[in-house]
Amino acid sequence: MTTVYDCSVREDREDGLAAAAGAVRAGRVVVIPTDTVYGIGCDAFNSSAVSALLAAKGRGPDMPVGVLVGSWSTIDGLVLSVPQTARTLIEAFWPGDLSIVLPHAPSLAWDLGQTHGTVMLRMPLHPVAIELLREVGPMAVSSANRTGHPAPATAQGARDQLGESVAVYLDGGPSGEPIPSTIVDLSGDEPVVLREGAVSLAAVSEALGTQVRAAR
Repeated sequence: MTTVYDCSVREDREDGLAAAAGAVRAGRVVVIPTDTVYGIGCDAFNSSAVSALLAAKGRGPDMPVGVLVGSWSTIDGLVLSVPQTARTLIEAFWPGDLSIVLPHAPSLAWDLGQTHGTVMLRMPLHPVAIELLREVGPMAVSSANRTGHPAPATAQGARDQLGESVAVYLDGGPSGEPIPSTIVDLSGDEPVVLREGAVSLAAVSEALGTQVRAAR
């Protein structure tokens, strides 16, 4: 059974966060507000939960899922190493609308799709998302829409698309313009912007002190 919690009401927010944390720990999927669009998420280390997330979206492992974290330091245990370029971007834009791609730690037992040994990481600038992430740890999160349909800026928009496939919906109000995060690939010899979103290519280049190219 699906439950929606209005996070603008203190009691509902507390109950909703507890319900969402319980659902994530039980291997179920939840919808959460972020600073970009609403996301559908689950325990990043539960492969069956990630499979359920992909099934809810109607997409396969060829389109892997990113991971949201609740603090800067969390990424140290998730990736092979954190280069200075990553730390510079984290200090400049986290929490916020920038995702970074790095080689993941080979010891991690997770299956996020066909990632080719990398993981996409972001710390969102939204209090509800941050609180849940700090309670349950890293979550595999994708936009809360069916593949090929618009990413939702409201919890109701997410529910219209995902329905009963989600255990808990946390309604944090409208997310504003549904602009995706900017994705910077740091897995190669030089940084590459794979997708220019809320953070401009120019802003990324300025933070790193060098002209960063966009993927062709």
